[in-house]
Amino acid sequence: MHIAIAGNIGSGKTTLTRMLAEHYGWTPKYESVDYNPYLVDFYNDMERWSFNIQIYFLNKRFLDVVEISKSDKVIVQDRSIYEDACIFAPNLHSMGLMATRDYENYASLFSLMVSLVKAPDLLIYLRSSIPNLVNNIQKRGR
Repeated sequence: MHIAIAGNIGSGKTTLTRMLAEHYGWTPKYESVDYNPYLVDFYNDMERWSFNIQIYFLNKRFLDVVEISKSDKVIVQDRSIYEDACIFAPNLHSMGLMATRDYENYASLFSLMVSLVKAPDLLIYLRSSIPNLVNNIQKRGR
C-alpha cells in the first residue's frame, strides 16, 4: 500500500509521515532535502533554471514511485510526484519563469511517467494558514 502526504512547505508532511510510520509500523519515505545540484542556481536565476530543477524533482519523485511500487510494505511518503507537476511547474509557467515549450515538454514527460506507475492508494492533503507555514519554515531555518 502506498500513502502519499501532500501540502505546502511547512504544512507538516514530514511530521505526519513520521507519526503514521511510528504508530502503524509503516515504512516512511522522506523527501530528500540534503542535496539538490540546482537549488542555488534556481534561486539565483529562476527563469534560467526552473525547467532544470523541475526535471530534477520529477526524476527523483519518479524513482521513489518506482521503488515504492516494487515494495510489499505499507509505505507512507511525505511528498508525491503530483505536487511539482500540478502546482509548482504550472505556477512557474504562469509567472513567466518557465517557457511554454519547456513547460509543455515537462508536462508531456510527467504524463508519460505517471502512465507507467500506479497512483497512491491514498493521498492526504494537509492545509495550513500562511502564518503557520511561515512559522514552521522559520523554525527549520529555511
